[in-house]
Amino acid sequence: MMLVVSDNNLRNYFEVGRVDVFTVETFDIGQINRLLIGHNNEGMNAGWFLDSVQIMVPASGSQYMFPSHRWLCKDEADGKTEVVIYPSEILDIKQLMNYEITVVTGDVSFAGTNANVFIQLYGDKGKTEVVNLASRSNNYERATTEIFKIEASDVGKIFKVRIGHDEAGIGSGWFLEKVYVKHLIMGMVPKAKKKDDKKKKKKKKEAEEEETEEVMQEIVQTYVFPCSRWLSRGEEDGELVVELLPEDTDELEENTYEVCVFTGDMLGAGTDANVYINIYGENGDTGERLLRKSGNLNKFEAGQEDVFTITAIELGPLRKLRIRQDNAASYSSWYLDRVEIVDTKDETTYYFPCNRWLAVDEDDGQIARELVPVDEAFMKRDDDEEGTGAATLGLEQKAMSTTLTLKIKTGEKKHAGTDANVFAILYGEKDDTGIINLKACKTHKNKFERGMVDEFTVEAVDLGELEKLRIGHDNSGGSPGWFLDWVEIDAPSQGQRLRFPCGRWLDNGEDDGAIVRDLYPNELQTELYVPFVPYEIKIYTSDVFGAGTDADVFIVIYGWKGLCTQQKHLCVNKRERRLFFERGAEDMFIVELEDVGDVIEKIRIGHDNRGTNPGWHLDRVEIRRLLRKGKGSETTILPCERWLAKSEDDGETVRELVPSDIITEKLLKEGKLKHTEMEVEDALETHTYKVSVRTGDMYGGGTDAKVFLTIYGDLGDTGERTLSKSESNSNKFERGAVDKFSIEAVDLGQVFKIRIRHDNSEFMGADWYLDQVEVVDMETEEVYMFLCERWLSKKKEDKRIERTFYIKDYEGERNVDPNKKSTQAKIGLDRNANKKKKKKVVVEEGPVIPYHFTVSTAMDPDASTTARVYVIVMGPNDIETERLWLDLPEGKKSFAAGTMENFQCYGTDVREIKRVELGHNGATPESCWLVDELSVAVPTKGIKYIFQCKCWLAKDRGDGLTGRLFNVLDANSINIVRKIIYVATVITGDTQDAGTDTNIFLSVFGANGSTEEMLLPKNEDRFERGQEDTFNLEIDDIAPLKKIRVRIDGSGSRPDWFLDRIVMHNLTTEEVSVFTNENWLSKTKGPKRTKICELAAVVDEEEMVERTTYIIQVQTSDIGGAGTDANVFLIVFGENGDTGTLALKEGGSRNKFERKSKDVFRFPDILSLGELSKIRVWHDNKGPAPGWHLEYIDVKDETMDQNFRFPCGRWLAKNVDDGQIMTELACANNDILDFSDKTKYEIATTTANTDDADTKENVWIVLEGKRGRSKEFVLENSSKKKRFLCGATDTFEFSSKHVGEIAGICVGHTTKDSKKVKGEAFWHVLEVVVTEKGLGNKYLFHCDAQIPLAAKRDKFLTFECFKTIESFASKVRSLVPVKYEIIVITGDVKRAGTDSNVYITIYGSNGDSGKRALKQKFRNLFERGQTDCFILEMLDLGELLRVKVEHDGSSHNSGWYLECVEVTNTANSVTTIFLCGKWLDPQKADGQIQRVLYPKY
Repeated sequence: MMLVVSDNNLRNYFEVGRVDVFTVETFDIGQINRLLIGHNNEGMNAGWFLDSVQIMVPASGSQYMFPSHRWLCKDEADGKTEVVIYPSEILDIKQLMNYEITVVTGDVSFAGTNANVFIQLYGDKGKTEVVNLASRSNNYERATTEIFKIEASDVGKIFKVRIGHDEAGIGSGWFLEKVYVKHLIMGMVPKAKKKDDKKKKKKKKEAEEEETEEVMQEIVQTYVFPCSRWLSRGEEDGELVVELLPEDTDELEENTYEVCVFTGDMLGAGTDANVYINIYGENGDTGERLLRKSGNLNKFEAGQEDVFTITAIELGPLRKLRIRQDNAASYSSWYLDRVEIVDTKDETTYYFPCNRWLAVDEDDGQIARELVPVDEAFMKRDDDEEGTGAATLGLEQKAMSTTLTLKIKTGEKKHAGTDANVFAILYGEKDDTGIINLKACKTHKNKFERGMVDEFTVEAVDLGELEKLRIGHDNSGGSPGWFLDWVEIDAPSQGQRLRFPCGRWLDNGEDDGAIVRDLYPNELQTELYVPFVPYEIKIYTSDVFGAGTDADVFIVIYGWKGLCTQQKHLCVNKRERRLFFERGAEDMFIVELEDVGDVIEKIRIGHDNRGTNPGWHLDRVEIRRLLRKGKGSETTILPCERWLAKSEDDGETVRELVPSDIITEKLLKEGKLKHTEMEVEDALETHTYKVSVRTGDMYGGGTDAKVFLTIYGDLGDTGERTLSKSESNSNKFERGAVDKFSIEAVDLGQVFKIRIRHDNSEFMGADWYLDQVEVVDMETEEVYMFLCERWLSKKKEDKRIERTFYIKDYEGERNVDPNKKSTQAKIGLDRNANKKKKKKVVVEEGPVIPYHFTVSTAMDPDASTTARVYVIVMGPNDIETERLWLDLPEGKKSFAAGTMENFQCYGTDVREIKRVELGHNGATPESCWLVDELSVAVPTKGIKYIFQCKCWLAKDRGDGLTGRLFNVLDANSINIVRKIIYVATVITGDTQDAGTDTNIFLSVFGANGSTEEMLLPKNEDRFERGQEDTFNLEIDDIAPLKKIRVRIDGSGSRPDWFLDRIVMHNLTTEEVSVFTNENWLSKTKGPKRTKICELAAVVDEEEMVERTTYIIQVQTSDIGGAGTDANVFLIVFGENGDTGTLALKEGGSRNKFERKSKDVFRFPDILSLGELSKIRVWHDNKGPAPGWHLEYIDVKDETMDQNFRFPCGRWLAKNVDDGQIMTELACANNDILDFSDKTKYEIATTTANTDDADTKENVWIVLEGKRGRSKEFVLENSSKKKRFLCGATDTFEFSSKHVGEIAGICVGHTTKDSKKVKGEAFWHVLEVVVTEKGLGNKYLFHCDAQIPLAAKRDKFLTFECFKTIESFASKVRSLVPVKYEIIVITGDVKRAGTDSNVYITIYGSNGDSGKRALKQKFRNLFERGQTDCFILEMLDLGELLRVKVEHDGSSHNSGWYLECVEVTNTANSVTTIFLCGKWLDPQKADGQIQRVLYPKY
């Protein structure tokens, strides 16, 4: 197929950066699998870089994306000029049908036309869009027949067509003879007989049956529409549009509608613009018709009635009409009172009240309105009540219509803005809005400028779900080209916000040259919320002198239990503020707000006190809402009759009103209105609240800024009130002072929280230290205390000037997260997003676990994206997490090029990860994203997967996909430390100033190790006086817990903290440990004056660790220069963790650590470590002679009355030995066990708790160790001692040679006396635990398997060790000094090297090395591409688990790109490789200058 003639005719085809569109017709080949595209290599510059091809097949409803990104050129790449490409994705689009339309022009003189002809088809399934019938030849000449092929939606059986022209060109009158419409349908057709000899043998009867058989196949359905009339302004009735019925139909006939248009009777109500109308009925609509000829010469003048006739195929009962003016004349603004339409066939009259402006500069700026018919009874009611007008019907119409807010974002590109006239059409599943001219922008006078968001209001009736948006411009003005980024449509009455991405030019000279585009909603950007309902608010200003106001009036409506709407400002702009709220006026507003339920309990109404004479005397407010059941409405009357003015009454500009009466109007079946009034009996009372505010007695504590307070109760809130007039002080909020205020509000019920803020208005004196607030309800005399003790300051603490406080001892839900609303919206959106994945079996229930994600963006100029990124983790059997959104922290706008972002999300536990989907919700070319790497860590499983993505997620790059699946088989998997989830509750004491904003660190110690220090995040409101804060902590599997260490760093505006206690709850074992402090952590308060504390675990009222006094004796050697003047520090390690850093300062002698001297240090009241294993000792290398030769250290535990000796006998000096000033010493008083002999093993088996799990036969086990294999241990079962019963655990003990560390076991199941086995029998074993009694090491085997019964011992199952619990005695045994060789490789990338000081900490199964400096004399370390080698001596760390590498950022260019670290244990020559491949640079990646690396296996 040659691509010769394009649809969008850019004259010069296939030019750089352009899009060419071609339509080709071919037979249906089904689903497209591949595409061959090429060129004939002729002409100058024949080489062509093809980016991508899209193929749309409307007949099958599919769109194929073929990425190419390659040269088709003899001199480039592989020299090919044709290529086969494959689709990257197939999208669903709306399926269209092929119609063939034949138009016959009549054979009379001047019958032809040069105008543009359009057609629209109507069928029983709906209607098509308006289709232009045009081709490249000269059409519609006299006596010609033209055939057009069009694609349009399937309308089913066609009952009418509308055809017309736009009167363009000279001699546009047209005589149309006939129209034929053909399309294919499935129908029954007689089957053609086969001439077959065998058939002759059959009976005659069968042959007869054969004749009548019919089959389904495609046949052509043809409709003929006779016309034989002129479409011309100068002929017949002067119409240019006609509706035609098919031949031989008698269902419908032509009808005439009389349209009476009533223009309002007010100044400037009339218009000179062109007015168009479209009438909708049960059977389609009339299409948009120009209201041309009425009885009046000058149409649409104020107070005038104009009557028009419209001829159309009968519509049935009328549903709505759309009427618009085109704003084309200089006096275009038009106030339309109502439209009445008389159906002349059955003499019915329909009333369409409007009572609104169609004007760019009035009301909401719309120049098109959709009106719905109302019952005659409502119209009649208004005639009876003289003078009130039909204004009260707005509510009914609002309820039947949808108000949409369109936000249109112009791109950030150069020359992106346009001066052309922009229009839009919204298409719903039921109907479209017709052309909307976007003239009246609510946000900017100069519309559609670069980078701006313009807002418009559109009202439409009964569109159904929005499916697409057509937006374009008329290409007028100076620079009409427009780059449209996106359009957002918010429909509050449907409760959804849709985003239509575009990201393309609407410009003749760019892209594909189109100036109209069809946009579709992006599912991932759809937000759902609770739909709004309409309220009609009437406000009566009193008839007293000076009652009116020009201030900005707002209203909030409250329902039951404090459910309320947002604060709604009733006037949109200054002009409206001047117009409304005049003396004696009655103003009506129809607004859509949240539904507050059946009863309106109260409203708050107020103004901003701006403008000239803002004082306002309000008489009453009436709020009308539609009844939930039946037709009719309910009006709530809320009287006020008071001033809202600074200079009148009590000086308040906000009032709360309660209802006095409720009026109900209901339409009865016989068409009458029933009117009932009722007084409100139990309205809430107005209470006075006395508020006392105490400012803290703190330097700079007072403020001169304006302070605002909101009080919340269970029945509602007061709204924000200004604390303006203090009853106690003229100068408010001074240091140490108490200010009293009165607030009048409707009964709040039980008060439980306040929100208080200031406006930071005083440049110098705005900071404020708020001590406490007391609220007294004067009616009930209840007192509510709020302990605050916090700064409201832009400079101090977390720099916030707004805070929420809860009442003392508040138990309920604290919503600290201000994004709660958006999370609900996001939930809705995810339900939406999974629409396509109906086939997936998503397991929602089940445990929720943390996932850690790290995402790296590549270094490419276009790599970054501002789109929202998500991850879906998938496991076996289609289990998957919901979409986990990776939302950037505040202040970050995008995933910037070269950065690395870390996230933690909670999602469903998918058991074993199989695949991970990474994607984003961006749909425009601007949102392209180049992902370098994704890592997914599952701490509770102890595994991390690293996916090297290196791919585009973009609509216009790579293969055009914005979401991608990665398989775990392609990832690097790394074993990380397995974590257990604990819920930690931190309780701050209830004493004055107990709260803090300092950094709080927590370390946890257990019987099986300890954690690193963790920062507990403050998150605005944690660690406040008398408060309980809950954290989810991921902690190494070190249970049972022994103690914790809490440290504060003394930073912040309130560095002191009174910690009451901390409770740790292990979610796996449900064990609860309590750590009690009941003391200050502070340098200035409390008896201890310390910033660090250690707390023993209390489990079931039993302390896990006892207190002791350690006496430490340090012996300096007797050799020359052995003494030191440096400061010496040590940490003691034992069964229960470590002591933390102990500074050896307060010794007996003044001059410590002299040659041959022994220094004694005493550390009282410290948590005992139990048996000791090692000490780490170092000095700070200060003083004139810092080098030190240490002989030994003795540590005495007074409680245990035991002495531990730690021999050293070596230098800690920079210039002697290995140059290290830190060393670790092992404990010397452990007995030597001889392992060559025998040992005892205890074997515990657990039988499963299921039916048939038990056995009466014997079991045998063999242990496989690193030093050999044990003999077979037979676990005997006797009739006396029944073993292996369901759910039972049985213990056996055996002597054996020592097999070393146990790696696996073999388990068999044999008959007692080698009898033959009849049938199949099994023993279901759940787990086996083997304990070596000599050192107490435990080996756990998860079996959960059925062991088959056999006569011989040749059938068995093997199991690997799942977990080893090494005993303390065993660990201490392995602590021998070992030299480790550490090789550090710096990456070979630009600026990879660093001059900062680098440190390493190595973690192994026996503990950690401490933070060691990597230094060498006379060598420039860590340069680009360099390998540096270091030797460090430490006590054997056992199996290496991880290393932490960090630098101090001390040099000028401190950034460092670390490739990897290799650590070799020189004693056993085992090398462990730790890959990094990341920056340690505050300016690059995630800005971290430390990395934790895990071994690569």
